[in-house]
Amino acid sequence: MAKNPLLALPHVDHDRVRIEDELRASVTAPTDALTEMAGHLIGAGGKRVRPLFAVAAAACGPGGGEPATIEVIRGGVSVELVHLGSLYHDDVIDEATTRRGVESVNSRWGNLRAILAGDFLLAKASEIAASLGTEVAGLLAATIGRLCEGEVLELQDAYQVTRTEAAYLASIEGKTASLLSSACRIGGIVGGLSRPDIDRLTEFGTAYGMAFQIVDDVLDVTATDEELGKPAGHDLVEGAYNLPVLRALQGPHGDELRGLLGTPIEGEVWERARELVRRGEAVAESVAVAQGYVDHAVELLEPFDDRPGAVALRGAAQHLLTSLSPVGA
Repeated sequence: MAKNPLLALPHVDHDRVRIEDELRASVTAPTDALTEMAGHLIGAGGKRVRPLFAVAAAACGPGGGEPATIEVIRGGVSVELVHLGSLYHDDVIDEATTRRGVESVNSRWGNLRAILAGDFLLAKASEIAASLGTEVAGLLAATIGRLCEGEVLELQDAYQVTRTEAAYLASIEGKTASLLSSACRIGGIVGGLSRPDIDRLTEFGTAYGMAFQIVDDVLDVTATDEELGKPAGHDLVEGAYNLPVLRALQGPHGDELRGLLGTPIEGEVWERARELVRRGEAVAESVAVAQGYVDHAVELLEPFDDRPGAVALRGAAQHLLTSLSPVGA
């Protein structure tokens, strides 16, 4: 697997250690039980893309070769905590038993404690954001709202074969792109960049997040469990009809696919549905949409030239589609 381009950031090894230290410190609670639950997924690891996006965004400014300030680190950590809190809640909704290769919080401690631990993470994220100023605090609060809106949009369209592409895009902008966008914006704000540069980085985060989710959705219908490290075809089972499915519903096999969907499916019906999505042009068209977002993201970084943060973010965007090479788009 190719090296993560974000790891090319100056002082990245040192900054990653600081990110982990701040994450662990942030979830220390008055009781050992809450500390253990809140830190459960932190201990399971993760790529820490959102904190690294904050670091990279700050490194798009002058002096970008210096180590990240503690304010930038904490800004990125606040977004990561929102992401982790949302995972706790998602696992309750999905009745998941594992997450990141370990037992999920809800499976180990029950739904009630998982929800409370997720709420605790959101509260700690808000506390950190408030320490960075009213603008960051307001931005993070709005991000949590957008995340919830995106999830609700997906839930209300569950098992709806009439789901529109516009509704799908609005959903992923809220539940995925908003966090990446906010990580970039917070990094720019705390890093002291100009307003035009902050806005440009914010838009980059949105474009990257849209491409990221579409790539993930393509892999959901094309990759194996082993390649994904999680159950493939999960969106079809949950009725979260993503872009490849929506495009396939409009294609030559749309009528047959429509007849299979609309309710929970498994076994041979599920296998047939995945096969129909992979036929025709649906996957290739979805990859092309993702490529469009990647191209836009790269264009947004042009004014930053070869500043360290821009090099890392540009590489991250261009790296997105490499996981799709076996698809033969």
